[in-house]
Amino acid sequence: MHVELVVPGLFAAGAEVRAPSLERLLARGRRQTAAAKTPEEWLRDAFKLDARLPAGALTLLAAGGDPSSGFWLRADPVHLHLVGDRVAIVAAEEFDVERAQAEALCEALNRHFEGVMEVRLFDARRWVARLLQGEPELDEHPALNASGRRVTLGGGGEREATEIQMVLHAQPVNEAREARGEPTINGLWLWGAGRVPAPPLVPWQSLSADEPIALGLARLAGLRHRTLPATANAWLDRAPEEGRHLIVLDRLRIPASLSRADEVSAAVEALERDWFAPLLAGLRDGRIGMLTLHILHGAGVDSFETVRGDLRRFWRRTKALESYA
Repeated sequence: MHVELVVPGLFAAGAEVRAPSLERLLARGRRQTAAAKTPEEWLRDAFKLDARLPAGALTLLAAGGDPSSGFWLRADPVHLHLVGDRVAIVAAEEFDVERAQAEALCEALNRHFEGVMEVRLFDARRWVARLLQGEPELDEHPALNASGRRVTLGGGGEREATEIQMVLHAQPVNEAREARGEPTINGLWLWGAGRVPAPPLVPWQSLSADEPIALGLARLAGLRHRTLPATANAWLDRAPEEGRHLIVLDRLRIPASLSRADEVSAAVEALERDWFAPLLAGLRDGRIGMLTLHILHGAGVDSFETVRGDLRRFWRRTKALESYA
């Protein structure tokens, strides 16, 4: 069995965080470095998509929907506020959103934009929209990548972006949020537009992830797929004996993107306990034949490939995570 893990944000941990099993895998493995990619770019290239990543269509596919007949995009809720003469964005990952609130706001948008745009939920923070008029080119990156920055909304459709803000601002949901001192949901981050692509040919037999774009790609490619279990042992209990399998471990992405050092440290410790230690044990006892870690960070993508025999390379001493960044 060849297990591949994609782990964004892993090198964001400070020097005080130690992860012995992970450090051993990094020290003993063979390292390759490639140009920096976001998780969306990595998935796009790994699944050999020629065009832009159609995040909206893939998210709908992950939810069991059929995007084949439409032009879909992600329309994720955000909070907007003015900074000087521009708008600063706060991604939904930075505040709480209840599903009932999201449903009420989507219903209001669908009433107002009937015949123009249809909005659906994947979950409270991740929405998709089908455009019934036009096929604009939009940003390829999620709101999390722009959180805290001043941006221009709408991919050139400033009038539409302003109209969306006006509809959301007037909703009782936002009036109640404002009264409680919570950030209002007063904008949509429109990105990942496109139609569902042709099924790609990929080397994996299965994919496990919580990221809907990854799950949508797996469904498109006809792979066995499921949401991420709590631990590597739970994953191994259901894994086949052979083949190549992809796991997207993105639990560090949000705290790393938002520079939440304490949350990053806690997440690394949890991944060490729940994933890296069991996977190292599986490599030692032959349950896993090869383990590859693809670590995505701001300076590049570092891939570490380790087989059982590599673990005997005792002269390659372990180092703190930040020394690999």
